[in-house]
Amino acid sequence: MIDLNNLGVIAGKELRDALRNRWFVVFTLAFAGLALALSALIQPGGTQIRMMSYNRTAASLINLGLLFVPLIGLTLGAANLAGDRETGALVYLLSQPVNRMEVLIGKYLGMAGALLATLSLGFGGAGAALALQGSIQDAGGYLLTVLLAYLLALAMLSLGFWVSAAAHKTAAALGGALFLWLFLVFIGDLGIMGTTAAMQIPIETVFLIAVLNPLQMFKIAAILTIQASLEVLGPAGLYATDRFGALLLPLLLAGLLTWIILPLAGAVILFARQEKFILKGNAR
Repeated sequence: MIDLNNLGVIAGKELRDALRNRWFVVFTLAFAGLALALSALIQPGGTQIRMMSYNRTAASLINLGLLFVPLIGLTLGAANLAGDRETGALVYLLSQPVNRMEVLIGKYLGMAGALLATLSLGFGGAGAALALQGSIQDAGGYLLTVLLAYLLALAMLSLGFWVSAAAHKTAAALGGALFLWLFLVFIGDLGIMGTTAAMQIPIETVFLIAVLNPLQMFKIAAILTIQASLEVLGPAGLYATDRFGALLLPLLLAGLLTWIILPLAGAVILFARQEKFILKGNAR
């Protein structure tokens, strides 16, 4: 059983610690600045700045989200348990009247709150600037893109916690998180394109491989929310539109939710099995 009071205390402490972390502040300011910058265009004839529409801003922020959101989610999650294990804070926490699930879920909720605050500041600043310019006619697609970015962030945080539960050193956890980030962002896309060209894989298989990547789920769903055509994704995009139609977006949302739940469940299982190791390792 989970005690909600214990959960709230642990989550609150994690949230406060994250907000005081200088690297978290740097991430937050960087993302907010980039999001605001992407929402503006410099007129070619001078220095006057004009704000883009919500849909054009959302389209610009998709690529920023694909790079930034996985990086911060994976690294923050990976450094959490592994860092506390090395400093001894985890042993102290486990010696209190709390169970292992309360510790891990509480830590996850606290880090999730901090991560969503970062995204809210960036997207909110860009959205407020557009609203002040009167560009509110297509705000719905922008808000849906923000929601998708939240889901992607939580999925990457879950994956980061799974890495942190599996690694016993902070350096190993961060190394694993950075490898996953590179694989999902760069190697995944390039590998799919290269394999498709070399082996002439059927288009339905290419699409299936692509959507196993949560970043590709986010990308396809975000394009749909701004009412853009999936033709920009090539034959795979056309196949997805023809095959699934209106069901495609709900399926992608379900896929992102699955990426939130499964890695977090895996982290809970790993962490539960490591309790004796953690206590004995620090006792030595």
